[in-house]
Amino acid sequence: MQSLDAEKGLIKFSHCKKDIFCFYVPKLCPVCGQSLNYRRLEDAPVSIPSPFVNGHRQKCSFLLKPTTGTFLREYDGSSDLHVGISNTNGLVYNYNETGIHRVELGWEQCISIPLVQPDMYGLLKQWDKYLEEFSTGEAWFFHRYDEHYHNCYTYALAFINCVLAAQVKQPMSKSEFTERFVIPQTRKASKYITVYREVAENYFYIGDSPDQEQNNSEEDKLLH
Repeated sequence: MQSLDAEKGLIKFSHCKKDIFCFYVPKLCPVCGQSLNYRRLEDAPVSIPSPFVNGHRQKCSFLLKPTTGTFLREYDGSSDLHVGISNTNGLVYNYNETGIHRVELGWEQCISIPLVQPDMYGLLKQWDKYLEEFSTGEAWFFHRYDEHYHNCYTYALAFINCVLAAQVKQPMSKSEFTERFVIPQTRKASKYITVYREVAENYFYIGDSPDQEQNNSEEDKLLH
């Protein structure tokens, strides 16, 4: 088994009507054992972007990571997740049972959802001030924390809605924000984790290429 390393990037190439994922492109195809040749440009090796980024390098973003451990190593799909908001310098504000924290480390592998467009200069200038003032409110004292009803997600969403209100925009419910912004990212992350761990365990992850999947689908229709 290869070690799980967040710095290793996944590579995908196609051969034998299969999509093959790996950390390093082999000399021989793991399916047929023949030397690799790429008859089509789309079969050539390409890097697969990781859904995980260093949150301390993400400005004005909603960040998501496992409460303990990392996505690639320990996360099992049902472990508790922790969220935070980054300022313009990558300082991550987050809330837990001991109150508000402002940290420069610990969010090196997380899902990031940008909250501010690059051309929103006015909001960017005020972001750090808004975030700091909001975080000093009594609502975020440690004794008010409740694991289910007043937690890190409550804090992050309340701040987002505070900013929306300042822009005279409608607030978002937890379900709306989750469905629109969080779930699409976590789905991508889940698929990436599955492939990554398979490659770490067995050196390759092999699946049907889109063309082959379409052919299989047509065959299924004919059989029924």
